[in-house]
Amino acid sequence: MFIINSSNDLPDVVMNYLLNININSEISSADIVDFLKSEIHFKEICQKILFQRIINRKAALYGVDVTAEEIQQEAERQRRERGLERASDTMIWLKYQLIDTSDWETGIRNYLLAQKLAEAMFSAEADSFFAQHRLELEQIVLYHIVVNNKKLAQEIYYQIEEAEISFFDAANTYDIDENRRQKCGYEGRVYRWELNPDIAGLLFSSQLQQLTGPFKIIDKYHLFMVEDFIPAELTKQRYTEIISSMFQKWLNTELDCILSA
Repeated sequence: MFIINSSNDLPDVVMNYLLNININSEISSADIVDFLKSEIHFKEICQKILFQRIINRKAALYGVDVTAEEIQQEAERQRRERGLERASDTMIWLKYQLIDTSDWETGIRNYLLAQKLAEAMFSAEADSFFAQHRLELEQIVLYHIVVNNKKLAQEIYYQIEEAEISFFDAANTYDIDENRRQKCGYEGRVYRWELNPDIAGLLFSSQLQQLTGPFKIIDKYHLFMVEDFIPAELTKQRYTEIISSMFQKWLNTELDCILSA
């Protein structure tokens, strides 16, 4: 696989091939379809095509469109992101992708149209959705130790309580998961909805740095420590995530209706 930012990133032999290939004479549409089927990607591509048709129809009903200026601004953003400083670099990159400027602009238009339609359809619902699900969107910064037996879990609990060992050293020594051992039990930010409801209730009502557990979950024993509480806020990122999630669910429902008709 080759990843390029400019023509200087490619070996000459590859660059010469890409600049001179005639895709239409080398590969037929049937070749592409057969390959997608053999790689189990055909359904995914068909779904994306149908998604775009659904978006186009709905955008027309909502009067949503993308201007040439918006396409140009997004193209400039993508060029900066890829380090395509000169027009010639952009043309070489497009040639490498086996597309032309028109294809690229169509892709940009589709991307922006989906964003604008999602905003038009669901922006008014984002606030109420957040209010209804605020509790689920609360987070904690969590540390976690998992061991195989109850006796060891209790020993670790008492050692930590008596300050014979820190939570972090205990996780680094005893946890059954290598990745968690290396991070001294650090799980990072965890949403309330990601946790068992009973465990979530205890952790979200615990004191910071308080050792909690051990709890048996399935056949393992777990100890927890909360480092911080992060209240749910309707940030710009979360607002975008909510709208995107609602839009994708709507698309899936529309697609199901088409396929079941």
